Amino acid sequence: MAHVEVMRACKPGMMEYQLESLFQHHTYTHGGCRHVSYTNICACGPNANILHYGHAGRPNSSVLKSNQIALLDMGAEYHCYASDITCSYPVSGTFSVDQRSIYESVLQAQVSILGKLKPGVTWVEMHREAEREVLKGLVKCGVLIADDGDIEKAVEKMLEADLGAIFMPHGMGHLIGIDTHDVGGYADGAPERDTRPGLRKLRTARFIEEGMVLTVEPGCYFIDPLLDMALSDDRQKKFFDTDRLKDFRGFGGVRLEDDVWVTADGCENLTLCPRSPSEVLDVMKGGAWPPENDVLPELKRAWAMCKEGKMKMLDMKVA
Repeated sequence: MAHVEVMRACKPGMMEYQLESLFQHHTYTHGGCRHVSYTNICACGPNANILHYGHAGRPNSSVLKSNQIALLDMGAEYHCYASDITCSYPVSGTFSVDQRSIYESVLQAQVSILGKLKPGVTWVEMHREAEREVLKGLVKCGVLIADDGDIEKAVEKMLEADLGAIFMPHGMGHLIGIDTHDVGGYADGAPERDTRPGLRKLRTARFIEEGMVLTVEPGCYFIDPLLDMALSDDRQKKFFDTDRLKDFRGFGGVRLEDDVWVTADGCENLTLCPRSPSEVLDVMKGGAWPPENDVLPELKRAWAMCKEGKMKMLDMKVA
C-alpha cells in the first residue's frame, strides 16, 4: 500500500524526496518497517536513466514536471527480509501516447516472463524474453524498424546485434531474501556469467528452482550515450528510425519490478501494485486499492490485505 499512497499523492511541483519521505512514513507507520532495503530511487524524467539514482550525489532532489514519467524503485525491510518494488507512472496522472506505448511494452515483458517462469527454465532465457518484448514494443511505436514487416523475425536479428542491451542495460532481476541482491547468483556448479552485452549484467544465470524468490524487473530507457553508441555501430544503427527516436530523447525510462516466489509449476507474484494502465490511472485519481476485480490475472498476483495485523487472502474476481 505504500507505493499506492505515493502514487495517489504524486503531482507536478513536488520534489522527488517528498515521494521518498511518504513511502518511508507509510511503511514504518503502517507496516512497522524501521528500515528500507536500499537507498530509494525516486527518479523522474531523464533522471531514470541513472539506474541507481538517489545516491548522495543525486539525492532524489529534482522537481517533478507534468510531462514526465516517475520511476520509483523503493522497498521496505521487515524483520531483516528485503522487498524490492518499482512502479512507473505519469506525473500528470494521464499517459501521453508515447508514454503509454513504452509503459505497455514493459508491462507486456512482465506478463510474458511471469507466464514462462517455472522450475527448469534459465534466468538467461527470462532476460532474453524481456528484451524481446521491449524491442517489439519499440517497433510498434516506430523507434525501431522491421524492414520486411515481420516483427518477430526482425526482433530476433536485433537480439543477435545486442540491441536489447541499449534499451535495457541491466539484468532482468535477481535473487532476493535477507539481502536485496541476495547471494548464490554464481555459486559453485552454477552456470558462469555470460560475456555478451546485457547478459553480463545478470546477477545470476542459474536454472530456476522451486522455492526461489526473485525480482522480475524489465525496463526500457532512452540513455543518450548508449543510443549514440548504437547509432555508430553498423550492426545496430540500421534498425533505427532516427527521426522518430528524437521524440524520446530526454524521456527517461520505465521499469516495473515485482517480487516473485517460484512454485512447483509456475510462480506466485507477491507484489500487489497497480500495473495495468487503467489501474494506475484509477489509483492516481483516488480510486480504491485493492480493486474489486483483477483486470490482469496474467500477472499472477497473490491478492491479500492486512487487517488487524494479520494478512487475509482476498477472493478476487477476474474482470
